[in-house]
Amino acid sequence: MFTKGLLSPALSSNPDLVGTGIGEGEPQRRSRRLTAERLLLKHARWLMLAPTIVFAGPAPHDYPVKPVPFTAVHLNDVFWAPRIENRLVTIPFAFEQCEKSGRMDNFERAAKALRGEELTNKRPPPYPFDDTDPYKVLEGASYELAVQPDPKLRAYLDDLIAKIGKAQEPDGYLYTARTINPEHPHRWSGPERWKMDPIDSHELYNAGHLFEAAVAHHQATGETNLLAIARKEADLLCNTFGPDKLHICAT
Repeated sequence: MFTKGLLSPALSSNPDLVGTGIGEGEPQRRSRRLTAERLLLKHARWLMLAPTIVFAGPAPHDYPVKPVPFTAVHLNDVFWAPRIENRLVTIPFAFEQCEKSGRMDNFERAAKALRGEELTNKRPPPYPFDDTDPYKVLEGASYELAVQPDPKLRAYLDDLIAKIGKAQEPDGYLYTARTINPEHPHRWSGPERWKMDPIDSHELYNAGHLFEAAVAHHQATGETNLLAIARKEADLLCNTFGPDKLHICAT
């Protein structure tokens, strides 16, 4: 019965191992004990080798579904291809709205403030996340350039990226809602950098959309002008936040 408690149910039910002993002579019992001991030793060796077998085996396969880079996707059918063409109408319209609403002007005013020029309009943007609208349209335009080269659109993006870069502070901080008038930033922005980010300022939110646009633009064009701006702000965030550094905790 000792072996029945130690071995698995399949082994313990083996008639060669387990017997009642009733009606058996000493030779038969001795034979059963020897058989049980040999099997116990055999399985003990496998148990000792099991860790080696598990860890020495091949690495597990990666997730079977892999993302496809957007630059590798091209549609040329008669249904979807005409309907996803945004280069000629939608994207120019979106950029036009950004210009009419003053979102592009925010970058120009921030650049003037950094150069020490007098501003006739020191009002902050209507919302502190207004910078992200040009970023988002720029990202979409980059997707289009990956599908269909367009020198005019590409030149427009280069001009816009130059405006964004001039609005970036020397240490990498890029947030027009504060840079335009640091003494009186947007009321959601707070008196200090990132002070109100868990609640209202959207400083890190803006940075996230800048990063996405920069990656898309670099993948589509191979250029690094927007990527360099994004990396400069990313370096600032890495130097600012982290263990033994600044922390942001949402309340």
